[in-house]
Amino acid sequence: MPITGITVAEFTRRRRQLMRMAGPDAILILPAAAEKVRSNDSHYPYRQDSDFWYLTGFNEPEAVLVLVPGRAAGETLLFCRERNPERETWDGARLGPEGAVETLGMDDAYPWADMDEILPRLIEGRNRVYYHFGRDTDFDLTLIGWVKRVRSQVKQGAQPPHEFQELGHLLHDLRLFKSAAERRLMKEAARIAAQAHVDAMKAARPGMYEYEIEAELLYRFRRHGAVPSYTPIVGAGANGCVLHYVSNDAKMEDGDLLLIDAGAEVHGYASDITRTFPVNGRFSPAQRALYDVVLEAQAAAISVVAPGVSWIATHEAAVEVLTEGMLRLGLLKGTLKQCLKDQAYLRFYMHKTGHWLGLDVHDVGDYRIDGEYRLLEPDMVFTIEPGIYIPPDAPGVAAKWRGQGIRIEDDVIVTRQGVQIITGDVPRDADEIQELMAQA
Repeated sequence: MPITGITVAEFTRRRRQLMRMAGPDAILILPAAAEKVRSNDSHYPYRQDSDFWYLTGFNEPEAVLVLVPGRAAGETLLFCRERNPERETWDGARLGPEGAVETLGMDDAYPWADMDEILPRLIEGRNRVYYHFGRDTDFDLTLIGWVKRVRSQVKQGAQPPHEFQELGHLLHDLRLFKSAAERRLMKEAARIAAQAHVDAMKAARPGMYEYEIEAELLYRFRRHGAVPSYTPIVGAGANGCVLHYVSNDAKMEDGDLLLIDAGAEVHGYASDITRTFPVNGRFSPAQRALYDVVLEAQAAAISVVAPGVSWIATHEAAVEVLTEGMLRLGLLKGTLKQCLKDQAYLRFYMHKTGHWLGLDVHDVGDYRIDGEYRLLEPDMVFTIEPGIYIPPDAPGVAAKWRGQGIRIEDDVIVTRQGVQIITGDVPRDADEIQELMAQA
């Protein structure tokens, strides 16, 4: 079924816009995601390919969307599994070709088993094939086989395609700009994730294990119909310095900071929030000093967001504040100008300040156009997430700073007036965090 909050008409508009961009002599072919085996005969929960989802709202495997601009007999076609009462008893209901036309707004739909016969005929006579090569090796080979079949019939008058184009070059720029319906879903994902972070702050106590806090997050997600948009990071103490820490099995000690990076996914759309707070509810003076530098850096980055501003401006604003703060605290030596030129901050801050957000947590869309960072435009959605990470064995660093990992991350929408923060329901000010934890 089409996903809640996005109409069949919107999916139809997306497909038509993509076909207009591709041109009348093209064919666009997009397979659904394959099921992934977890162990033996059990699978991971199915997650549809984001591009396929964006164009169809169809959440079944063994399906292929084919767009044929200008085809008189129908431009939007879907190959999918047929209805099968026996298999549906085991695996759940299928939409089937008839349901795909009725429910998804396709011009026509065919059984999966008929694809090998029909698709080569659709390819014939088209000059360009748009497709994601390299995602699915088996389907790559199948598509190449269909093209070879058409080429083998050239003497009989067949016209094989002359070009293969990367589908993402067209599709991903469309996905970068979020519709009103998409923004509503992302705000809901942000609301649920923010409440989960609040729950985690209230629940945290010295002596607990990281996975107990992870359970608080997952409970809130599932209770509200969401799933994690990625594996949560719940890192106490020095674990917060590991950027992609996901073990989540260490004991949280009195005096530790706890870094939680966790987002919810609602009908495919992601949120992405990071908060860092003291397990015992009170920042130490050293922790507070570091935390306030990161918070100031995030505020500086958010303040520059507006239409017409370069994407990289948020990172540059955050880096300047972080570097200045590191110099003030004695973590770096020299002048601000020289440290920025030498990128000395990379020792303790080694990633960019944000990324696009949407159907993928690290969403699609070019950051540069013709070698230059692109300018922000209304309805782009991205994260802002500065941090400081000081490993426990960092040489030449005072003991009070070592083993501290701090990141603060929020999701923002570029508006015509400037910026909207959609993850503000979870506090980020240190005093507000301490006050919330004191009430638990």
